[in-house]
Amino acid sequence: MAIADSTDQNTDQDADASPKAMKRGIPEGLWIRCPGCRDSIYRKELERNLNVCPKCRYHNYVSARERIAQLLDEGTFEVCDEHVLPTDPLKFADKKSYAERLTAEQNRTGLTDAALCGTGMIRARRVAIAVTDSAFIMGSMGSVVGERLTRLIERATANDLPLIIVSGSGGGARMHEGILSLMQMAKVSAALARYHAAGGLYISVLTNPTMGGVAASFASLGDLVFAEPKALIGFAGPRTIKATIRIELPEGFQTSEFLLEHGYIDRIVERFRLKTEIAAAIDYCGKR
Repeated sequence: MAIADSTDQNTDQDADASPKAMKRGIPEGLWIRCPGCRDSIYRKELERNLNVCPKCRYHNYVSARERIAQLLDEGTFEVCDEHVLPTDPLKFADKKSYAERLTAEQNRTGLTDAALCGTGMIRARRVAIAVTDSAFIMGSMGSVVGERLTRLIERATANDLPLIIVSGSGGGARMHEGILSLMQMAKVSAALARYHAAGGLYISVLTNPTMGGVAASFASLGDLVFAEPKALIGFAGPRTIKATIRIELPEGFQTSEFLLEHGYIDRIVERFRLKTEIAAAIDYCGKR
């Protein structure tokens, strides 16, 4: 009986020590698969590299706040117009109401809308800066985004500041606001025309993706237009164009490399050099 009892006890222990129970899994989120080369990258290594893949140089998404931290001198950013908040003027609803969607996006991203605007210093040069964030309803331009950008441009005009807008908007004009959204394209463009007439320097930085009404308005109007490598830039997406006009388009025709070759942008700048390139452009144009 003693042997039988011992055997039963060992069997119970073996059951508890099954591969599933003993397996130590890798904590979720430690590794990220690169969309460019498909290799797995250690998250902390990627973050140290400004979210650029160390193997293939693919430029991964970074949030608006991360962009600000990367570009501006530490502690110099002063946010503007955060009190201008979105509403639901059309009472728009699809799977959920627009009001509910706004609240959900604000809670998820920590942003109040898709544009973060303010002033700060880039290598001791004071600038007005805005960043649109594709995480907030694809970075689409609603009336608040347009209003914040317009106010920033007017502030840059009044104070003779270089203007930097980093575009990360895959959603174009925000459909939830209808014509109120489309109006922002003209409003921001008109503010830029006044800024240009006053002798301002506007540097537009295009990131992946920059599409729709954003690409068709302020993102394309820079005195200098920089872009990150392999960024998707255009009006309608490749699938939409192909489905609409039934034409086979050149490979990579909406990438920053293709657009540089055809004169649409001025320079492709890797993320780790962007701050230096902007500072050099400001000096070269005599706007320091």
